[in-house]
Amino acid sequence: MSSANTSRRVAFETIRAVNESDAYANLLLPRAIARAGLDTADAGLATELTYGTLRRQGTYDAVIEIAADRPVHEIDSAVLDALRLGAHQLLSTRVASHAAVNESVELARSAGSRGAAGFANAVLRRISRDTPGEWMARVAASARSDDERLGLVFSHPVWIVRAFRRALAAEGRADELEALLTADNASPRVTMAALPGLADVPDDARHTPYSPLGFRLGGGDPERLVRESGGTLRVQDEGSQLAALALTRALPVREGERWLDLCAGPGGKTAVLAAEALQGGARLEANEVSPARAGLVRQAIAGVPLEVPVSEEDGRTRAGAGGYDRILVDAPCTGLGALRRRPEARWRKSPADVPELTQLQGELLIAAIGGLRPGGIVAYVTCSPHLAETAGVVGEVRREFGGAIEELDARAVVRDLAVADPGLPPQNDGSGRAQLWPHRHNTDAMSITLLRRP
Repeated sequence: MSSANTSRRVAFETIRAVNESDAYANLLLPRAIARAGLDTADAGLATELTYGTLRRQGTYDAVIEIAADRPVHEIDSAVLDALRLGAHQLLSTRVASHAAVNESVELARSAGSRGAAGFANAVLRRISRDTPGEWMARVAASARSDDERLGLVFSHPVWIVRAFRRALAAEGRADELEALLTADNASPRVTMAALPGLADVPDDARHTPYSPLGFRLGGGDPERLVRESGGTLRVQDEGSQLAALALTRALPVREGERWLDLCAGPGGKTAVLAAEALQGGARLEANEVSPARAGLVRQAIAGVPLEVPVSEEDGRTRAGAGGYDRILVDAPCTGLGALRRRPEARWRKSPADVPELTQLQGELLIAAIGGLRPGGIVAYVTCSPHLAETAGVVGEVRREFGGAIEELDARAVVRDLAVADPGLPPQNDGSGRAQLWPHRHNTDAMSITLLRRP
């Protein structure tokens, strides 16, 4: 088997595991690449084929339905995944058509039957006869509404399209919807952080425009740099860096402050908090209810010479001891802000997930506020721009506490942190919430709210 075909096989098997077993591509793919012994170029091909197919799955399904003249749910799931992988190569890469068709047919044959191979061959040859532009026009024409058209063309479920439009409209930027959907389908650039006081940005790296800790490498292996630095240089989205820094730098740190990272897994923000606590003379505690993710937190902070106890309790009761000066609530959420990084998430979430999550988010935020000492601050952070998870949760909690809690201007805090002006417009609800965006800031769509107990 050629190296390119091995890359296709790795991509196919990863996509199968994602769609059949709810596996996570970002966890499974690196292991599959290592097992297959792929070199850098072939690993890059496997990664592009996997993530590209998962990102554009909705669009490819619409194309396949037209080419096959049958709904995709009537197609065997393994054959369908082979068709999706073939459609991606035909419509979105420079892979030669004959290679895309032949190798995808072989994948269908290995996963199905001779009849499956003949069916896959017919469908893919039908797709290969027309240009990507012609197929996009057909897909758009099949939509029954403008929202459905956007969902099909940009490969997002309609409910997410509508949630994004409302979130952008809250800033008076609804006209940026297509730019946001486009950004979600682009491969994110690797962004790194230098933990403050423990590491410096390498001389040959370029500083990121917003986080003072952030940088991007001109080349080389970021994982090697992480290993050699003992974790003081780390891969981390710029939005995550800013979310942690917004809490630590909203007000000057006083010696002896007590901090809590309430929902700490997998620990990237915890590492930033730990470095900041070390510099400011503060104490940090972390909590993560999932034992596996708590283990990741311990690994993430191993390079910081600060003792950080990590508990594994329900966050809704963990803050009850009180007396905290700063608490980070990086709440479990739909993850709609990280669809570039975790493309399969868009197909796994539904509107039915939102009420349960917002209830949990509100309970966590209420618990955190209850754990603050007078003058203490909580940062409520979600990697989602969905208004129910951001403005909705904060609005409900503020109504419950009334004058017992006040909101700080998170936008001003982030602007003061940023090296360049991030251009954060006011929200139409009058809040001080800061919302970052993939298409505007090249970050995850991170929402940051700062609340202070008077």
